[in-house]
Amino acid sequence: MLSLLSPSSPAGKWLGFVTAIWVQAICGNNYTFSNYSDALKSLMALTQLELNNLSVAKDVGKAFGLISGLASDRWSTSALLIIGSLEGLIGYGVQWLVVSQRIRPLPYWQVYKLFINVRYVLFLCMGGNSTTWMNTAVLVTCMRNFPKNRGPVSGILKGYVGLSTAIFTDICTALFSSNPSTFLLILAIVPAIVCLTAVLFLRETTPAADPAERKQETRFFNVFNVIAIVVAVYLLAFDITGNHGHILSLAFAVGLILLLATPLLVPLYSALFRVKSNSDVEQVKEPLIVGRKDSPARQEPAEIMNVGIKQRPLIGEDHTILEMIQTYDFWILFLSFLCGVGTGMCVMNNMGQMGLAHGYVDSSIFVSLTSIWGFFGRILSGLVSEYYLWKFGTPRPLWNAASQIVMCLGFVVMALALPGSLYIGSILVGICYGVRLTITVPVASELFGLKYYGLFYNILILNLPLGSFLFSGLLAGYLYDAQATSSAGGGNVCVGPQCYFLIFLIMALACVLGFGLDVLLGFRTRKVYAKICEDKKSSRSIVA
Repeated sequence: MLSLLSPSSPAGKWLGFVTAIWVQAICGNNYTFSNYSDALKSLMALTQLELNNLSVAKDVGKAFGLISGLASDRWSTSALLIIGSLEGLIGYGVQWLVVSQRIRPLPYWQVYKLFINVRYVLFLCMGGNSTTWMNTAVLVTCMRNFPKNRGPVSGILKGYVGLSTAIFTDICTALFSSNPSTFLLILAIVPAIVCLTAVLFLRETTPAADPAERKQETRFFNVFNVIAIVVAVYLLAFDITGNHGHILSLAFAVGLILLLATPLLVPLYSALFRVKSNSDVEQVKEPLIVGRKDSPARQEPAEIMNVGIKQRPLIGEDHTILEMIQTYDFWILFLSFLCGVGTGMCVMNNMGQMGLAHGYVDSSIFVSLTSIWGFFGRILSGLVSEYYLWKFGTPRPLWNAASQIVMCLGFVVMALALPGSLYIGSILVGICYGVRLTITVPVASELFGLKYYGLFYNILILNLPLGSFLFSGLLAGYLYDAQATSSAGGGNVCVGPQCYFLIFLIMALACVLGFGLDVLLGFRTRKVYAKICEDKKSSRSIVA
């Protein structure tokens, strides 16, 4: 039985994917800042601008994801996971020491303005950077293991990232009454344990070579999708049913852990009922865009230097970094991604203060709603985009365009500050933020190839710190403090719909710009997706 579950066996491959799901289920710690930002604000006597600048420092850690992207082509998946787990343990561990007041917090002017003592900012960056190692390890490995199912793989994995904020928030609420210091302790310890578990099972393996295996992959991904939806509904039910007693909360936490273990049924089934490869079936030709570490197309560094004397690759073929950044399509994708994730990061970083401005004492429900509905956006966009790509050749960027319009509507709803606006707005923004993150993952691989995908992905992720700085650090920070100062009594707390009104409208306009860019990218790449559609239909006809 142990040999059947080895990383090189079919069942072991699925066990590796299950551990990848677990890693993603704890990778959303970077989106949980709102759960302990109020504690930092009061403990360190910060203005909103200063607090937002600390949130930017957290997101700046993702800028160093380029290092993990470079490492993904040279180091093993296990090495990436170990580095990420250690960074998270140290980064969030020190933040726990500060919030729990086991060590004295540093004055803000020392930390950020004069950089006399940068230790705390360094640990914030480490916490943010830890997820780039985990995400890179998981996404690169799984996209190469399942190149024929990039949409579902991205949807499932990114879906669990979306759920992770709600998982952390709800467990902490159920067991520890939303205590900020306990929450940070969980962020430090749990991801390290999960990553060390994934080290044992997650490996890059040979993709499915025959139609029977590919058909089985599709069935198993459908099972994973169903399980993920059940987990999301379970979390949503806990959030909308109000306060719970200690016994019921404990039962919820146990049930959640059991649901997170349910994906293990897939590798167990695979081990017990192995599907034999059909060697008599003609091998399906790999599509133009597929590249992986064992591909003959992989070049050594000396060969890469000679790319300049060859014809520039077309969109849909493997690109080097220099070739990618010289294309208009990359910059269209990069800027549209900035509009979507930058505004989304602003909402997630400021949800605590947005709730207070709208008159809510506890904003954890909005953090959870954004997370859970972000999951639905991620999981459904992966499935729907894959279906329409196979059926009609619909370019994936068009789904990003649709999400920008809905996100714009969410910002307008929150700007109006009507009863229930924050509930509706957080749901709409969460869905669209999830769509954006999920769709962009396969789009990058489909346009520029899988050969250097780890680095491509982390270049796009630069939009997270950049967007956080522009929309959260500058826009929201300055405008919020201006409203707080002009309000009666002054101070650093703003209450009322005027606090974020102009911020929401500016972010709505940014979404309109993103919509135009996504439509343009969809138009420019329609031939690439027509080719992918043709390849998918030919593959399915052989399976049939």
